[in-house]
Amino acid sequence: LRARASSDDTSSSAATGDELIEDLKAKWDAVENKSTVLTYAGGAIIALWLSSVIVGAVNSVPLLPKFMELVGLGYTGWFVYRYLLFKESRKELADDVDSLKKRIAGTE
Repeated sequence: LRARASSDDTSSSAATGDELIEDLKAKWDAVENKSTVLTYAGGAIIALWLSSVIVGAVNSVPLLPKFMELVGLGYTGWFVYRYLLFKESRKELADDVDSLKKRIAGTE
């Protein structure tokens, strides 16, 4: 006994893609300050490129990548001990995250 799933409806995928494009066009048309959006997008691309260059430079220095991994491992251990191991500290972390979300959303 064999069972095989197949779908003959390829139009739903195309329709979803068309809906996505139309939705993006509508949102772009609704943006009032397009130059600001383009400036931020360009800045983000430049920041991403610059961070890639910095990471490449750090990786080329002998022993520095392993040292950075050790620092990251140490920080991860500290974070787990400080915020995740005990119930009270998990509650504190959840409260801090909720407070940050409210500040970002502007509801606080």
